[in-house]
Amino acid sequence: MNKKVLLAATNNDGKAKEIKQILGDFFQEIKSLKDLGLNINPEENGSTFLENAQIKARAVYNHIKGTMAVIADDSGLIVPALNDEPGIMSARYAGIDADDTKNNQKLLEKLKGMTDRRAYFICTVVLILPDGKEITAQGKVNGTILEKPEGGGGFGYDPIFFSDELKKSFGFAAPSEKNAISHRARALNELKQKFILEQGHIDD
Repeated sequence: MNKKVLLAATNNDGKAKEIKQILGDFFQEIKSLKDLGLNINPEENGSTFLENAQIKARAVYNHIKGTMAVIADDSGLIVPALNDEPGIMSARYAGIDADDTKNNQKLLEKLKGMTDRRAYFICTVVLILPDGKEITAQGKVNGTILEKPEGGGGFGYDPIFFSDELKKSFGFAAPSEKNAISHRARALNELKQKFILEQGHIDD
């Protein structure tokens, strides 16, 4: 199989960059939907992170008719004490049009007075090779939910997520610190190992 372009099913430049850093050895180029001017937004109606990642990856793969490999991910925050909320609804926890601040406020309100504030971020990635073969992987990072936001960095739930490993909120973590242990980085590294085992390097 010749080296080909990997299309990341995302418009997020930071996510595309992280994918390129970790999987760049296996593809000539890694592009995002934005790079190719594609507007593909399938309804993510799965009941798990894996199902939603598959929905995104397969929609893009079918659109480009298998002309290149495709990768997609779905991720979110899990709080066991809240029956695993916000889960797959993480991005729209406080409503379809909710922003990060509203999502954080809702989570903090629901946890008010609770002592069990354990939480973890999870990310599932799906890689579809040009021949249709799918490889999946998952990453996880543990922490606790703070009682109020700390730090102005990151995005999403980062300011209220205290990392067990970094001993500070993701809001205070430098990008390099967060990316070294993030759920997405771990999922991509696991994917890389599976790709090596199952497919090997794609030869020129």
